[in-house]
Amino acid sequence: MTQFFRSPWTLVSIVAAGAVTLSACNKGQQAGAPAASDVAAASPAVAIVNGTPISKADFDVYVKSLLQGKPQKELTPEEKGQVLDELITMQLVSTQAVKDGLEKDPDVAARLEVLRMRVLADAESQKFLKGKEPTDAELHAEYDTAIAAMDKTEYHARHILVDSKEKAEAVIKKLKGGAKFEDVAKAESSDNSKNNGGDLGWFTLARMVKPFGDAVKGLKKGEITPEPVQTQFGWHVIQLEDTRDVTPPPFDQVKTQVTNGVIQKKLQAYVEDLKKNAKIEKKM
Repeated sequence: MTQFFRSPWTLVSIVAAGAVTLSACNKGQQAGAPAASDVAAASPAVAIVNGTPISKADFDVYVKSLLQGKPQKELTPEEKGQVLDELITMQLVSTQAVKDGLEKDPDVAARLEVLRMRVLADAESQKFLKGKEPTDAELHAEYDTAIAAMDKTEYHARHILVDSKEKAEAVIKKLKGGAKFEDVAKAESSDNSKNNGGDLGWFTLARMVKPFGDAVKGLKKGEITPEPVQTQFGWHVIQLEDTRDVTPPPFDQVKTQVTNGVIQKKLQAYVEDLKKNAKIEKKM
């Protein structure tokens, strides 16, 4: 039941998104409005829309945003044509939006400012991380820490989810009276796992919300929770099917995740340092 699960690995995701939209809005502005970036202005045009150029730099950034971190590839002529058509459409529509005064709309102005912050924050993050690639020692230290903290046991359990303590108590009474757990789950559970008789498969406690995990940990094989277990999802009756030891993944198998974890920690430390030296006043 994936709604109870939490990812055991935290991955960094630093993606430059929306830069082209911001650039297109800027270029669509009339006289006196901010111009496109110097880099874009110096780049050769791939199209000109009503006198406004779309630069090769804009084209390349848009392609990069479409790939969203995937490896760069050489576009086919057809794909290049599709991307260029999208940029032309954006240029036409964004220019019309400026003519219609939408840039002065409070909601639009706020969205543009947030987009500007995201693009600049991403650029600063990448600038900070340049040359700070994790060393082998850092990677292995991160891996050892993660392995030491991970659950060494997996659990196989079933559960029945209902919306009140009284219903859960009634379920426990039925089970004590000899009813099969699977049958009661199919008849009364509100969770999708009811179709499998409440079977949740194998999981580690770290992937479960704490009250649920604590209850499972306290059971012996075949036992059912003597009292209903409450979580933010409702009231659970749980049966432990079995347990087994977990074999940690080898370093090479999770090297990418470990690398991202180290990078994230470096970036987080940098952000925390900025916060320490900043005057921040929260108004809400």
